[in-house]
Amino acid sequence: MTQQKTWSQRFESALHPAIARFNASIGFDIELIEYDITGSIAHAKMLAKTGIISKQEGEQLVAGLEQIRQEYRLGEFNPGIDAEDIHFAVEHRLTQLVGDAGKKLHTARSRNDQVGTDTRLYLRDQITQIRSQLREFQGVLFNLAADNVETLIPGYTHLQRAQPVSLAHHLLAYFQMLQRDWERLGEIYKRVNISPLGSGALAGTTFPIDRHYTAELLNFDGVYANSMDGVSDRDFAIEFLSASSIIMVHLSRLAEEIILWSSQEFGFVTLLDTCATGSSIMPQKKNPDVPELVRGKTGRVFGHLQGMLVLMKGLPLAYNKDLQDDKEALFDSVKTVKGCLEAMTILLSEGLEFRISRLAQAVAEDFSNATDVADYLAARGVPFREAYNLVGKVVKTSLAAGKLLKDLSLEEWKELHPAFESDIYDAIAPSQVVAARNSYGGTGFDQVRQAIQAAQSQLSGD
Repeated sequence: MTQQKTWSQRFESALHPAIARFNASIGFDIELIEYDITGSIAHAKMLAKTGIISKQEGEQLVAGLEQIRQEYRLGEFNPGIDAEDIHFAVEHRLTQLVGDAGKKLHTARSRNDQVGTDTRLYLRDQITQIRSQLREFQGVLFNLAADNVETLIPGYTHLQRAQPVSLAHHLLAYFQMLQRDWERLGEIYKRVNISPLGSGALAGTTFPIDRHYTAELLNFDGVYANSMDGVSDRDFAIEFLSASSIIMVHLSRLAEEIILWSSQEFGFVTLLDTCATGSSIMPQKKNPDVPELVRGKTGRVFGHLQGMLVLMKGLPLAYNKDLQDDKEALFDSVKTVKGCLEAMTILLSEGLEFRISRLAQAVAEDFSNATDVADYLAARGVPFREAYNLVGKVVKTSLAAGKLLKDLSLEEWKELHPAFESDIYDAIAPSQVVAARNSYGGTGFDQVRQAIQAAQSQLSGD
């Protein structure tokens, strides 16, 4: 395709070169080439099966399309701007290979249902790959959790020290977020996996096509029941971008924690050289570039979701050229999510180490065991709210004296309330504070071990 031609005899001249460039999508929809070929092969087989074209012509089309696939894989087929889009590029090359039979491929098909089919085939594969990446990342979190059941870490609310928790419990919170992501994508897959092929431009076709046959060939679960909906629906893309945004929320939250944990102020983790960079001017620095990039890239996925919603909100039925702009958003979101999942998986599996001694020190240097003092009194018949106020008072006086709760003498405890006995020291020890929270879903060690077993079952599920 070396020059711009008119669309049909309806047109007297070719597009202005600048408008041709503006109109073209070949620069990005080349991503769909193999899916376009796969969809076209199914369409060609259907045309032959229904007698719309001859069996021989169908075989020619399939052979020619497979040759184009191989040419592309070998780098021998590289359509340029003259092709406008990947669909025309493939059809033009096919006609060069098989002659007039190639001109019959588009019988009973529009680019509208063709591109919808290609996009769904593409997204179906990408969802499968992203779900696999989620499972891999869950596996890394699972292994870290299994190794750190009795490792303690400060738990925070409002970014203030709240209560100590098992590090495994903290990590399993992200495991469960990713589990929901995995499940959510599985649900979206079902709505992606519906075939629009055969919807035509918007109203179906006069040819005796078999839409269910092409759907079966392409492993779709069913076909669109309404041809206008089939060519104009992008709900599945919006759902995917929404799920992608939620995945990025989860990755960004973990990234933010790693950034904090690796700072000198926290010192909970050490970044290893394989996943950290230095400063161009400050030789002592080790920067958390991976989590910072993940945190930053989250915004672009959010933007694509917003863009897709705005793209769709005012479109009358059925197909409109606006829908060409759905692909770059999808392609970039897929690339971003996959890249961030890969980077975070590497970071947590081989790019950082938890500083166990620093964590142990951290949970012993604050008043995050104050609630346990109140619980201690409540278990001995003191109304909780009264106990709460008493402990607030002792925290205040201890802060003034530069003491922690563990530093108070038994006499000081008894002055606060006669119910205190020597076992108060065991009750407020960090490991006991964590172990005692044994309610279902809590951070108690027994509960965490049960949660690890449940996580193992989720990892082995389909």
